Amino acid sequence: MDGRTLTFRLAGINNQNFIMRDEQTGTWWQQISGEAILGPLKGKRLDHISWDEVTFAVWRGEHPEALVLLPDEAKEESYAKDNWEERIAKAPTVTPVDPADALQPRDLVVGVVSGDAARAYPYNALGADRPIADRVGETPVIIVMHTDGRSLRCFDRRLDPGSGDDSLELYLMAGSDPPMMVDAGTGSLWDFSGAATEGPLAGRRLERVTCLKDFWFDWKLYHPDTSVFDDRP
Repeated sequence: MDGRTLTFRLAGINNQNFIMRDEQTGTWWQQISGEAILGPLKGKRLDHISWDEVTFAVWRGEHPEALVLLPDEAKEESYAKDNWEERIAKAPTVTPVDPADALQPRDLVVGVVSGDAARAYPYNALGADRPIADRVGETPVIIVMHTDGRSLRCFDRRLDPGSGDDSLELYLMAGSDPPMMVDAGTGSLWDFSGAATEGPLAGRRLERVTCLKDFWFDWKLYHPDTSVFDDRP
């Protein structure tokens, strides 16, 4: 932040969302947005970096030399218990419930932001058998679920996002495991990492779009003007 590397520790929980405190200035930061909400750096915002939430099998398949962080045996008693998610699910939420909402507070969504636009995709609308091609703001996106039903990635469908809106039409190859997509324009094949592996576009790569798996009550709190994807006819 402003040329300085900060060191963060847990400060507390805000509506079940992590709050960090940096040791250099004592500023408090909201995990979901990276925004400083209290202290000398209030109003500053940390830059997002590309990240993944995938199964270890997917990660190891793509990065066979990756290192794995092991638990610290000396701190084992401080780690969350196996039933942590079950306990958290019973905790009350403080976000007002809108009776007009089509979603329940704890429904899982995948959230995507582009500029001032935000959209939530209900997790149960995502399936390994059908990627979702959509547009969020000015960004044409595709959301792809792996055949393991847990790993998910979002991509910009433009080959050159900065040079206009020449977006690809991408379709899932039936029966492919891991999932492979084909673009209608050139017939090139694209893998789950967003790389073209065969065809005229081989060697090209789609840019990743940050997508966040979150509870609806939390996503709506930080994106009050979000739209919700609806694939009903």
